[in-house]
Amino acid sequence: MSDPEPEPAASVVICSYSEDRWDVLMGALESVRAQTLTPKQTIIVVDYNVELYKRLIFTVSDAVIVENSGPKGLSGARNTGVRVANAEIVAFLDDDAEAAPDWLERLVRLYDDNDVLAVGGRVEPLWESVRPGHFAGELDWIVGCTYRGMPKVATEVRNVIGANMSFRANVLERVGGFNTALGRQDALPLGCEETELCIRAVLGAPGTRIVYEPAALVRHHVPEQRGTLRYMLSRSWSEGISKAQVSRIVGHKRALGPERRYVRQVLPRAVFAGIRAGVQERKPEGFSRAAVIVAVLAATAAGYVRGRRMPPATAPLTPREVPETEAWRDVQ
Repeated sequence: MSDPEPEPAASVVICSYSEDRWDVLMGALESVRAQTLTPKQTIIVVDYNVELYKRLIFTVSDAVIVENSGPKGLSGARNTGVRVANAEIVAFLDDDAEAAPDWLERLVRLYDDNDVLAVGGRVEPLWESVRPGHFAGELDWIVGCTYRGMPKVATEVRNVIGANMSFRANVLERVGGFNTALGRQDALPLGCEETELCIRAVLGAPGTRIVYEPAALVRHHVPEQRGTLRYMLSRSWSEGISKAQVSRIVGHKRALGPERRYVRQVLPRAVFAGIRAGVQERKPEGFSRAAVIVAVLAATAAGYVRGRRMPPATAPLTPREVPETEAWRDVQ
């Protein structure tokens, strides 16, 4: 009987841009050090902040510290990390997130299937204070977390969540990395670069899949300010713009398949649950949750309309073109 093949090695990439997040960055790094599966490398990419880079160089001795060598922003920083990584799997952890001790082990375990291109995990919010009463769990995507309504067991999905994701290194090389015209730049809350990359990856290799493994857990720090209605609407507007940009690149149906189910099934249940809590349980925050869900949906839709009128987000480095076949047109 032959011995089982060893699990592939993994590099962990953490991108950071501000010294204001130093304490949470150190928390993220400490959580990587505590992993049950030791990464081959831990890479910290600094996005155009010389003082932060110098501080890390003189403080952290057990990680590779590099500066973003691409366009400014999260996508450019991630691509820099990918170029430095030398393991078969590249895992990404946000600088304000902390991974559970078995996080990396659970992600890597699913790569025993050669058809799996990427694996992402669950992201739970770690609120600076308490969760605001008006902030429904169905809206946790606003703060970069897994929202209520996502699968509870390992499942094939369209895309992974940026705060907790991993890819085969050869997949990232094949598709040309993250689109640097998408994604967050400093505090500007744009995104969807991981969505666009996952769609491109599957289109380029029919029969493969992206997997969500909720057992691979990270906890994402959420400042109190991100629970305000003002931030929620601003983030929703930006999400609409980002989704529109992705739809311009990969097509409307591919870009918005899961969102249609979310709007038709998840959000109506959440609105009715909020109203029921307000009426039957006499909880005023139930009405607030219902009203905010409607406002967020409206802001996202308005952002999407605005984004469709903007020029397409074309990356400076164009990923390899993938020919479209009839079989791929139904991919969502």
